[in-house]
Amino acid sequence: MSKQTTATISRLSTSDDAFNHRLDALLDWEGVSDKAVQARVEEILASVKQRGDAAVVEATNRFDRLAATSMDELQLTPEQLKRAFDNLPAEQREALSSAAERIKCYHERQKPSSWQYEEADGTVLGQKVAPLDRAGIYVPGGKAAYPSSVLMNAIPAHVAGVREIVMVVPTPDGVLNELVLAAAHLAGVDYVFTIGGAQAVAALAYGTESVPRVDKIVGPGNIYVATAKRAVFGQVGIDMIAGPSEIMVVSDGQTDPDWLAMDLFSQAEHDEDAQAILVSWDAGHLDAVESAIERLLPTLERKEIVRESLRKRGALVLCQDAQEAITLINRIAPEHLELSVAAPETWLDDIRHAGAIFMGRYTAEALGDYCAGPNHVLPTSGTARFSSPLGVYDFQKRSSIIHCSADGASELGKIASVLARGESLTAHARSAEYRIRD
Repeated sequence: MSKQTTATISRLSTSDDAFNHRLDALLDWEGVSDKAVQARVEEILASVKQRGDAAVVEATNRFDRLAATSMDELQLTPEQLKRAFDNLPAEQREALSSAAERIKCYHERQKPSSWQYEEADGTVLGQKVAPLDRAGIYVPGGKAAYPSSVLMNAIPAHVAGVREIVMVVPTPDGVLNELVLAAAHLAGVDYVFTIGGAQAVAALAYGTESVPRVDKIVGPGNIYVATAKRAVFGQVGIDMIAGPSEIMVVSDGQTDPDWLAMDLFSQAEHDEDAQAILVSWDAGHLDAVESAIERLLPTLERKEIVRESLRKRGALVLCQDAQEAITLINRIAPEHLELSVAAPETWLDDIRHAGAIFMGRYTAEALGDYCAGPNHVLPTSGTARFSSPLGVYDFQKRSSIIHCSADGASELGKIASVLARGESLTAHARSAEYRIRD
């Protein structure tokens, strides 16, 4: 039977008749909020579209408690970014540089190539891969600052060949995070504006007197950012609608419970809506992890956030066996999946849905957040069923190439004519028929 043994985290069992209902309730998350939020966002978008810089400045002053008089005060110069990097303590500078190099090396392997092939009659078909002209990256500010997000968003864009990268980052109360600025310098960001929220998304989507209009907006943000990104999709491309951070850990009972407790904390500390789930078929192991949670939680700097996250959306799940754990993985489609088991590679063929898969007991999800190399911008809220991590391919587009020889056009024309007339599109048919030689 499922039970609630403490106020910190729920205990669930797949053998409980109410398990499916409880799991559905635990997973339920709507990435864009109510009509009031949507109305507020639509108002901001319309204002920025109509009034440009003035509307962005007004909204930024209001929501970030600033007193800027123009966009000049909300733009950082390349010199400021370089100075931030140069002034970092050597340890931070080296760590940031090492992470950037690893991220670059990984994403270099993702680069697709243009290709062509020639048919027997001389017709050439192919695909041309080209980068976007300009990308906008949204870097969250507020409860925490994320220099790692700068690297994860900007470096793949650079590898893809994007010509210009425009970064927006909110600075509530005017507080600048030097690590974020240093990361922007290291990642080669071209423009940095200290704006956030729906007004920043609008500025990137529509362009203003100061903010260049971009082709695609990537990067996570709060509910206003998510709502704005959804609203401007079609005007620009977006990467995804990001929900709260998630981790699902599957343990065979042989991993140190303290390690697993901290792995769960590592995502729960993002915010109160983050989700941390541990699945095991060893009930005694779940007891040990629960004890570790209770013992280690008071030692955390962000313990109140973690406690609320675990209370609202966390769970320790007892399943029957490894096969049932795999079924749960594919049902949940987690953003981060830790396989804290022996021989994790034997699980891979059966896992269909996960944003990133962390293999083995030593591969903490936190390593992927910062420096392993793969991107940490991942599909959330079950969207790993149809979405992929952010990558080089998100900053490129593909054009089809069709170059018919005379013989090829003649043969294709015969096929196209029949199909076009079947659709009653006679101009299509006649256009193709002009190229038929016999």
